[in-house]
Amino acid sequence: MSADSSQPGGFTPEASANWLAGAGGLRNTVRQELVARQLEEQITSRYPVGQRLRVLDVGMGQGTQALRLARAGHTVTGLESDAVMLKAAREALAGEPAGIRERVRLVEGDGRDTGVHFLPGSFDVVLCHGVLMYVEEPDALLAGLARMLAPGGLLSLLVRNGDALAMRPAAAGDWKSALSAFDTETYTNRLGLRVRADRLEALTATLAGIAAPLHAWYGVRIFTDHVGNDVELPAADELQQVLALEERAGRTDPYRGVAALLHLCGVRRI
Repeated sequence: MSADSSQPGGFTPEASANWLAGAGGLRNTVRQELVARQLEEQITSRYPVGQRLRVLDVGMGQGTQALRLARAGHTVTGLESDAVMLKAAREALAGEPAGIRERVRLVEGDGRDTGVHFLPGSFDVVLCHGVLMYVEEPDALLAGLARMLAPGGLLSLLVRNGDALAMRPAAAGDWKSALSAFDTETYTNRLGLRVRADRLEALTATLAGIAAPLHAWYGVRIFTDHVGNDVELPAADELQQVLALEERAGRTDPYRGVAALLHLCGVRRI
């Protein structure tokens, strides 16, 4: 998970440590793998094979997506304000070959201040995964991210699905919480933090308003959101079945509409 600890409702050091403790489990693996596949699909459909892209990962967390993109040959800048996460990202980067380390730059900073660190139009791809739920008023942040994109650039957002907040408590048999979820845009996440969710319709309008209209969207974690953070990975063949199921459902209606997370891809107008 990526997060800016300085943002409203953001991570505490304890929450960051708890997140990292479950990073290798089933829930996070499904999330990271599905987002990586979806992102690769969008990149390969927009750019020539072999083109090295300039990528900005805002709220990069432990650096999972940033490192995958660097291994694919892209130049990646990771922006992260959480000290625990930044330390984990630096340690992960240190374990990579020199050629990959040279393609990654880590910057300590707040995702709302991209204009302080970078010039407009500096990047071909901007990622903002698992950050918006910690931002009370995300419109200014999103507008700043769009300004970082070169014309035709790709904006990748991963958000909590506000239209599906009743799914997790209902699956757990918590009927009272499930009923109340219909009338709120906030929830308590697995880390014990009170955060917010986004709705597809509202984000679609926002992306249009910041000149990066929605190009494609996916559901992420439809069948595995209910499992505990401590649930380990199954055997390799079973894991591949889980990923195949989640990947297909994430691009198929009506399943994707009730996913725990939404992956939205906007394209900067030329």
